[in-house]
Amino acid sequence: MGVGLTLRDLRCLLSHSKGGPPSPEEDCCAIPIPVFPPTADPYVKVNLFYGRRRMAKKKTHVKKCTLNPVFNELFTFEIRAESLRDVSLEFLVVNFDRTTKNEVVGSILLGQLSPNASCVQHWREVSENPKRQIAKWHTLGEY
Repeated sequence: MGVGLTLRDLRCLLSHSKGGPPSPEEDCCAIPIPVFPPTADPYVKVNLFYGRRRMAKKKTHVKKCTLNPVFNELFTFEIRAESLRDVSLEFLVVNFDRTTKNEVVGSILLGQLSPNASCVQHWREVSENPKRQIAKWHTLGEY
C-alpha cells in the first residue's frame, strides 16, 4: 500500500555566483504538503543537467514526520558562465520510506529545457543577474 502525497509549491533561492548561505527568512525550499496519512519523511534531490546528461546530484536531509518541511540547505555547483544556457536544475521531492521504494511526489525543472515558462524565466533572471539571489515559488508537477 502506497502513501498518497499531494504537493503544491517549492520555493527556490538561486544565485549565479559564490555567496554565503541564505538568511533564515530566505529559506531555500519551503514546501507546504497536505498529507494523508499525517506522516511524511520528505527530502529533496537536486540534479544538475548539462543538456540532457546528469552531471551532478545532491540531496537534502530527510525531514522526519512533518507536513510542512523547510529545507534551508545550500548547494554549490561549479558552472562556467558560458555554460548556463545549456544547464538545468531538477528538484525532486521524495517521501523517504524504509520498507518500500522511496516515492517521488513532485518535481520541477529550472532551465531552458523546462516545459514551464515561469521556470525558464527564473533561470533567465539568475543567468542575467550575477551575484544576486533570486527567490521564486514554483508549482511542483508530477514526475
